[in-house]
Amino acid sequence: MRKHLRPTARQTRRGLTLTGLFVAASVFLSGCASNGTASSGWLPQGTNGGEVTNNTGRVTNLWVGTWIAALAVGLIVWGLTVWVMVAYRRKKTDVGLPPQLRYNVPIEMLYTIVPVLMVGVLFYYTARDESALLDVSAKPDVTINVVAKQWSWDFNYVDANVYESGVQVELDKSTGEPLNQQPVLVLPVNKRVEFVLNARDVIHSFWVPAFLQKLDVIPGKTNRFQVVPLQEGTFQGKCAELCGAYHSQMLFQVKVVSQGAYDAEIARLKSLGQTGQLPNTLSREPVLPADQKLVPSASGS
Repeated sequence: MRKHLRPTARQTRRGLTLTGLFVAASVFLSGCASNGTASSGWLPQGTNGGEVTNNTGRVTNLWVGTWIAALAVGLIVWGLTVWVMVAYRRKKTDVGLPPQLRYNVPIEMLYTIVPVLMVGVLFYYTARDESALLDVSAKPDVTINVVAKQWSWDFNYVDANVYESGVQVELDKSTGEPLNQQPVLVLPVNKRVEFVLNARDVIHSFWVPAFLQKLDVIPGKTNRFQVVPLQEGTFQGKCAELCGAYHSQMLFQVKVVSQGAYDAEIARLKSLGQTGQLPNTLSREPVLPADQKLVPSASGS
């Protein structure tokens, strides 16, 4: 009969040491990577903490709730695994093979029905929140037509009939910092903003990480979503869809300011002659300002 080998004291100490080092390294590295977001559940947040927009709380609750459910399932699975290992371990007095079962109907029903119910619950809450995040039935205070292009952004302030145009951002090879100015999108705080998203060439994705919300920008299709910025500050934006060689340089900034500062920005753009709307039609050629608005209708035409 095969002898059961037990680990020596030296092997046990070595295992405990390696485990301790692994745990310590994980904690250290996760702390370095947290970037100050641990207080919001490892999610980006504003300069003063709290919700950046009216939607960030909903996204955070879904994220945290999903993780709690996943950890609960993990604990149950790990607990059952350890219990089985202990309760049904092979004893020194055991000989031969244990009883072989072809199937167990109650257990098979359990591990079939329970996962289906779990997926159904997760689907329900995800669909509920997605519907709320994409709801554009409310009348916006400000409408911004975001035009994505390789590899920058144009921002049409539809109500004020002015625009801001961006050029591809070049990065310093040694530091990774931008060498030229990123396009800046200015938004008034506590005002409902509707983003009307259009692409001029390939698929992009409009993403402001602090908003905890992004949406694809697809050629020939208009996507929309609304947010109410709740905090003043400057937030980094980027493209979240691989769109070509300089995808990583497709950056912009969002500045959420007071109504007075927003009005001053609109006046500044008018003084620079940036009136009218930049077209969002499909074209890889550089475009000039248009005298008329080219923002698609609600039907996406």
